Amino acid sequence: MNEASILAKLPRKHRNLVLGIGDDAAIYRPKANEDLVFTTDLFIEGVHFKSEWNRPPGLSPRSLSHRALARSLSDIAAMGARPQFCLVSLALPKWATEQWIEEFYSGLLNLADQTNTALAGGDLSNAKYFTADVMLAGSVARGKALRRDTARAGDSIYVSGPLGGWRHRESITPRLAEGRKLLGKATACIDISDGLAVDLHRLCLASKASAALDDIPIQEGATLKQALHDGEDYELLYTAPPRTRVAGLRIGVMQKGTPSAITLHGQPLEPLGYDHFRTRT
Repeated sequence: MNEASILAKLPRKHRNLVLGIGDDAAIYRPKANEDLVFTTDLFIEGVHFKSEWNRPPGLSPRSLSHRALARSLSDIAAMGARPQFCLVSLALPKWATEQWIEEFYSGLLNLADQTNTALAGGDLSNAKYFTADVMLAGSVARGKALRRDTARAGDSIYVSGPLGGWRHRESITPRLAEGRKLLGKATACIDISDGLAVDLHRLCLASKASAALDDIPIQEGATLKQALHDGEDYELLYTAPPRTRVAGLRIGVMQKGTPSAITLHGQPLEPLGYDHFRTRT
């Protein structure tokens, strides 16, 4: 097994790319009157998963690659954009066999095909611990992307589905179609990656507003605490004017007041959630 043999098995062409894998860099030619949106996510052994999860009854390499790409796709969904291409760089430890690598790419390419995302390139390296860096580019009509700094007092707050945190999510489903349907209707949007409380805090802080929550839809088997703080739900959290009809579950209202202050049933809600630089709270 070597770098050339791994790359030889990857697709070389995609209709959205002028030039893909096989040269020093990929070429993507955007359409007129569209904005490109970019995101990147690291997926690291020992942080996001453990190597023993690759063995039954843990996560398969296909499941791991699905999760690695889906995390970036969720960011694109939160902007109301369509995914276009991804760059996937892998640092591979000794335990990653040739079969494991093939299955990892198989899972990644399966989700890429489902979402019309081209694998445009990346990098390969040897390392002590597995790391995947997934950079993804999407496109949206110029000036129409959903943002987190444009919510207004009086807007209703919604989520795209029940919440429960990482303990109650076997896989990630990027809400791409839901995000696109919010264009022209939602005033702001963010995906719930680190927990409802902390991600709503970020939206409020960016929009210089506060929020009052009155109802939290909870997944079966989950607790309110998990729904508020555990993270990795990857549902969309968004706001819309009260008379605008949008899909989803209403959970509260944006208000004037101390920016980023949040209440639940009238009581202050701490913006606790996952933070890479402190323990999960």
